[in-house]
Amino acid sequence: MRVPLSWLGEFVELAPGTTPEDVHAALVRVGLEEEDVHTFELSGPIVVGEVLSFVEEPQSNGKTIRWCQVRVAEGDADDAVRGIVCGAGNFFVGDHVVVTLPGAVLPGPFPIAARKTYGHVSDGMIASARELGLGDDHDGILRLSTIGVEAPVGTDAIALLGLDDVAVELNVTPDRGYAFSIRGVAREYSHATGVAFRDPASNVPEAYTGALDGFSVAVDDQAPIRGRIGSSVFVTRVVRDVDPSRPTPPWMVSRLKLAGIRSISLVVDITNYVMLELGQPLHGYDLDKLSGGIVVRRAEQGETFVTLDGQERKLHGEDLLITDESGPIGLAGVMGGLDTEITAATRNVLIEAANFDQVSIARSARRHKLPSEASKRFERGVDPRVAVAAAGRVAQLLVDLAGGTPDTLGSTFTAAEDRQPILLPSGYINGLVGVEFGDAESRSALAEIGATIAESENGLLVTPPSWRHDITGKEDLAEEVARILGYDRIPSVLPVAPPGRGLTRSQRLRRGASDALAYTGATEVLAYPFVSAADNDLFGSPQAGGVPAVKLANPLDARSGFLRTSLLPGLLEVAHRNVSRGLTDLSVFEVGAVFRPSRHGAFGQAVLPAGAVRPSDAELEELEAGVPAQPQHLAFLALGNSVVKQPGQPAVTAGIADALEAVQAVAVATGVEITVSQGSHQALHPGRTAMLHVDDVLVGYAGELHPAVAESANLPRVVAVAELDLERVIALGDAVPEAVGIGTFPAATQDLSLLVPVDVPAGDVLDAVRVGAGTLLEQVRLVDDYRGQGVPEGSKSLTFALRFRAPDRTLTAAEASDAKLAGAAAAAERFGASVRD
Repeated sequence: MRVPLSWLGEFVELAPGTTPEDVHAALVRVGLEEEDVHTFELSGPIVVGEVLSFVEEPQSNGKTIRWCQVRVAEGDADDAVRGIVCGAGNFFVGDHVVVTLPGAVLPGPFPIAARKTYGHVSDGMIASARELGLGDDHDGILRLSTIGVEAPVGTDAIALLGLDDVAVELNVTPDRGYAFSIRGVAREYSHATGVAFRDPASNVPEAYTGALDGFSVAVDDQAPIRGRIGSSVFVTRVVRDVDPSRPTPPWMVSRLKLAGIRSISLVVDITNYVMLELGQPLHGYDLDKLSGGIVVRRAEQGETFVTLDGQERKLHGEDLLITDESGPIGLAGVMGGLDTEITAATRNVLIEAANFDQVSIARSARRHKLPSEASKRFERGVDPRVAVAAAGRVAQLLVDLAGGTPDTLGSTFTAAEDRQPILLPSGYINGLVGVEFGDAESRSALAEIGATIAESENGLLVTPPSWRHDITGKEDLAEEVARILGYDRIPSVLPVAPPGRGLTRSQRLRRGASDALAYTGATEVLAYPFVSAADNDLFGSPQAGGVPAVKLANPLDARSGFLRTSLLPGLLEVAHRNVSRGLTDLSVFEVGAVFRPSRHGAFGQAVLPAGAVRPSDAELEELEAGVPAQPQHLAFLALGNSVVKQPGQPAVTAGIADALEAVQAVAVATGVEITVSQGSHQALHPGRTAMLHVDDVLVGYAGELHPAVAESANLPRVVAVAELDLERVIALGDAVPEAVGIGTFPAATQDLSLLVPVDVPAGDVLDAVRVGAGTLLEQVRLVDDYRGQGVPEGSKSLTFALRFRAPDRTLTAAEASDAKLAGAAAAAERFGASVRD
């Protein structure tokens, strides 16, 4: 909201010398956010001049210029008359115009200086409205007589045209729609500074606010949204014999321009001006183009309507319309119709000031992509009690500026409900805010915002003012008292965390898993949860055939219309974006929810209850049953080089080993043992896929992307990936992992090479050795898988590095050897393994 200071000063007293920064500072104290300061960005000397004479001179380029003599000051001084070159041809001898003299600066910035052009020295410039920043149209030179301005030669044109005004811009939050008006901001400035507030709604002469009749208005809303009627107030008033060709006075043009609205025509400018002043959107109809009275109703199926911008709109059954006997004449609260617009031929104007349902207007504006100043105010809430004054104010300005005559024809429909009082218990404000506000000052603050107060046995009954739609409960009243009396009175006190609380076990372990991967050098990312059906089918299940997924009703991208069942599609998008920008060595991971509805669940069947009513327990249970399972998963991706090339070290390409290393880091962080076995997954390389288990429960997969999948994602051929059901991993663990003490006795290390059939998984052999070696075995690692000369055909040689340690003594070589042979015996029993010499 942009607020010109001259306009603000009509309703509150601005001390001499008040700057925009002072106004911003005051309004910030009562919770409004400062945004910017707007001016016309010009400086003098800019004066009123009189065209004494001109000579038209055709030029070789086909253009005709005028060499003008212009008086810019009274008297016989040498510089009282200036020679000026002008290319416009819409002015005449004797016209008073705006002259920018050398030294002036116009918006742009465009400095003015005496310069030689077309064979003359032009000692200044005769300005147009656009060059002065008053409008966007360039209709030639601004002739003061055409805008109803008379002033002596030499008068300062900046002050004359209101170009010395300045506006402060505020960021108005959606709950404070009343501040989208000079009236609302002036009231807030009064709260902040204590100066008196003069309500412009009460300054409209009584002659323009009296009751009218004779014009038929009916509200026939057969399909109210949330049970609320589409229009609760509808006021009409007629002004006859207006002259719409009259110019908008410059003071109004400059205020509208600073407020961010361009001048269009006098009648339209007046409705916009009053909207900004009082916060009530208004519309003017050409009365002679109406057929009968007005009916406010919902659109019918298949109905169309041409709006003021000339576009035919296909209407929806929720759209609220203003209609007469001919059909729709306005899309309520959004835009008027082309058939009843005000034109130069209009003589009789019907003024509409109505109050429409917030939700209905917001939906219509978004549905038809027609955001407007009116809809912006209606969807945030308009004071239902200001419509009569606003219609009267428009009528007053049409009489004063357009020469109209007020008529007794009109109507006032109102179904607005009175605000209900809110019980404010004794001591509630102090207990909530933590400040000892006195009863008297709390009452004073509530009265200051316009609330009415009555006594009750349990406290105060406070009725909020009609313009404060955001005040609905006692908490809001407490906030208002704190805001008006000053947020600076609230002490800053750090809360003390209660003992015995903190992160849950699951939260601690999830964070631990993230930290573990971050310590390895991987970067945590957040990918979009929206994916295609094909990606869900490919990554959501190890076998083809599709998985149930949640389809979005209104996706941002039609190609990604489902919620993810796996984190990997998002990581592939992240990897592709990084690779396309030259980051070819990558290690990333994500921890997030996936969405897994059951195939036969009730998802999507529940009907959402009305927003203004608390759902019943049965409705809540039905809604809860329709929410799909959302387990937390962890996914990892690596590509490029896991070890970069350096002196004495060749580059090492990331592969399945990196994925398994990430899995083991998560296992350590969560305190579980994840076993690895050969597996298959439709998205992974058939020979480089591992299934991950905890206690025989499948918790995920790791491996390398199938080359075809990597190619389709525009990624390198080798991409290591892993995905774990982190929620299940944590649930299968016993407790929060604890640090293991470091052994104080020396370790004994030995190697074991076993010959096994080539189809026996190495992981299974390692498990057999671990179990057979017993408690003295501290660690076992596979260090070699050899197939070639010296190994029988159909067999392979697996070499394991074993480390033994006892907690209470130094092991002998014999004890370590016995344990090793026990492990070999266990492998021989299970897989027919033999020790290789």
